[in-house]
Amino acid sequence: MAVILNIDTSTTVCSTALTAEGMILKHFEDFKGRNHAALLSGYIKACLDHAREKEITLDAVAVSMGPGSYTGLRIGLSEAKGLAYALDIPMIGISTLQIMVTHVMFDGEDYGDDPIFVPMIDARRMEVYTAAYDMALGEVMTPQPLILDENSYADLFSSGRTIVFFGDGSDKARELICGIRPEARFVSGVVPLAVDMLALAERAYSRREFIDTAYSVPSYLKDFQATKPKPRL
Repeated sequence: MAVILNIDTSTTVCSTALTAEGMILKHFEDFKGRNHAALLSGYIKACLDHAREKEITLDAVAVSMGPGSYTGLRIGLSEAKGLAYALDIPMIGISTLQIMVTHVMFDGEDYGDDPIFVPMIDARRMEVYTAAYDMALGEVMTPQPLILDENSYADLFSSGRTIVFFGDGSDKARELICGIRPEARFVSGVVPLAVDMLALAERAYSRREFIDTAYSVPSYLKDFQATKPKPRL
């Protein structure tokens, strides 16, 4: 199995994980806020130091590609590119939404025989970044920005399968869906973390599914919208 450094900075959480042979060797996580620029390089250095102590060589770097925070994604990808160039190793891009799905799939809960997993990342107002996946991580609904209303996910509910919602955008959906969709289930506290990239990154490495170190860009799902600062009084 490959030795991989995993990086996720797609939301307010900043995290890294050094993994090998299906195990987490070292990991760091910060839940306090958007301190990614200040923390990430230190986390990476600590993981690399641990690898040197164990006399193992890094084979690849994996990074969360989004959707998520515009600034956070750029910080993570920039660090990953720098590391890939410096060590002459390949880079793996992982969907933030799939990272969240992997966490829920293996949380030990029983979601029935054929559930649909719906990760949701909070965007503005009633909008979320979302998708839907089956147990094999096949796309049931493609990743997209979605403005929530009572009819959101109607096609999924028509399948008769259990629909599992999670992520920091799911609170918005809970208010709209819970009263009219008893088959909906909600899982609290799910955020994308580097430790949950392990299986996805190892699968990508075994398949040689690498991304272009020079030209890869985050998957924002929508164009960046800058706001003008208010004039000073």
